[in-house]
Amino acid sequence: MNAETADTAEPTGPTEESDGAASRRREQRGWYFYDFACSVYSTSVLTVFIGPYLTSIAKAAADADGFVHPFGIPVRAGSLFPYAISVSVVIAVILMPLAGAAADRTGRKKPLLATAAYVGAAATTGMFFLDGHRYLLGAFLLIVANASVSVSMVLYNAYLPQIAEPDERDAVSSRGWAFGYTSGAFVLVLNLVLYTGHDSFGLSESDAVRICLASAGVWWGAFTIVPLRRLRDRKAAPGGEGAVGSGWRQLLATLRDMRRHPLTLSFLLAYLVYNDGVQTVISQASVYGSEELGLDQTTLITAVLLVQVLAVAGALGMGRLARTYGAKRTILGSLVVWTLILLAGYFLPAGEPAFFYALAAAIGLVLGGSQALSRSLFSHLVPRGKEAEYFSAYEMSDRGLSWLGPLVFGLAYQLTGSYRDAILSLVVFFALGSVLLARVPVRRAVAAAGNPVPERI
Repeated sequence: MNAETADTAEPTGPTEESDGAASRRREQRGWYFYDFACSVYSTSVLTVFIGPYLTSIAKAAADADGFVHPFGIPVRAGSLFPYAISVSVVIAVILMPLAGAAADRTGRKKPLLATAAYVGAAATTGMFFLDGHRYLLGAFLLIVANASVSVSMVLYNAYLPQIAEPDERDAVSSRGWAFGYTSGAFVLVLNLVLYTGHDSFGLSESDAVRICLASAGVWWGAFTIVPLRRLRDRKAAPGGEGAVGSGWRQLLATLRDMRRHPLTLSFLLAYLVYNDGVQTVISQASVYGSEELGLDQTTLITAVLLVQVLAVAGALGMGRLARTYGAKRTILGSLVVWTLILLAGYFLPAGEPAFFYALAAAIGLVLGGSQALSRSLFSHLVPRGKEAEYFSAYEMSDRGLSWLGPLVFGLAYQLTGSYRDAILSLVVFFALGSVLLARVPVRRAVAAAGNPVPERI
């Protein structure tokens, strides 16, 4: 028996067949902490600091016409950030199915999760070195970090069907999101103290931003230790092959297998569309606030902090609504709210923080719940034994295929020079996603995947 096999066989918990409630709770508590670890990247880095900061670095390096020229390609400085997000997603699309296939073939999710998490954490920590005209370094580190968090989430999400019974999943998924938003809010408070008081700490504004960026990477890496200690690998399904060498073959086999579950694919298509809108709003909100509405960084930090605080309540509250009305109806209601948010955002007056705060509050109330319930709903549609493969497809919809929204946003700004025109284009993602989701018969989809149908779904 080699060392890797021995580690897998170590008696750190009961076997899958003998899982009891106590064992499940222990793993669930450990599982929550990966949201707690990596959500700080999504909030402090992606949502608050890196967009405006990378844009400012690109503008400082731009020519007289406002363009930078990475590798000789003319790019408007304000479009560099959304383009970098799109590139990171293309890379993630390539890597995520391979990670999912490797996890299912070998049963070794934890080493893959650790690798993705610590590559992303290292890239985020490296953002401390962004200053001057280093917009290319900033774009590179953003691409690496964003692709890494996407790959890690494939493996993290794939644990959900293994650590929670069908009737528990809405609640467990919602608690995971709540943990993430709690950590995001806590770190944003620390960021706000450092940023607003940077003079008293003897720091420049740029120094404070770079410390906030790097500290998110340190937090990500430190708290990833908890899930790596609590979660356990399961035995691979019989007949598995070597994971890395068969990754692309496994991807093709997964896509062929998913054709046998057309209702699962229908849900993924709906989720791909509306979640593209969600992810674009999250990643571009601070740029819209700073560049189009003329709001300062302190206002943006406090607005995102408001989102984080309300998202905890929103995730838990929508989890309770799902128990009464079902996850599908609750998600559809949240998409109506998202559409109204974007329409209101288009008409927001510049230089008026109160209106921006009101919009942030509305986003917070629907953000966590719509994402958590989508994840738990999909977990019911996954055939047993294929969790990582199918969640790689889900994660491609969640993060990996959310390239179209940022690309459209960046192109709209490149062509018009107006962020308002860019934000308005996102309405179509929520409207079309609602129509597609409404047409999915979720109870039949769960039964077709061979899973027990919950009383409410």
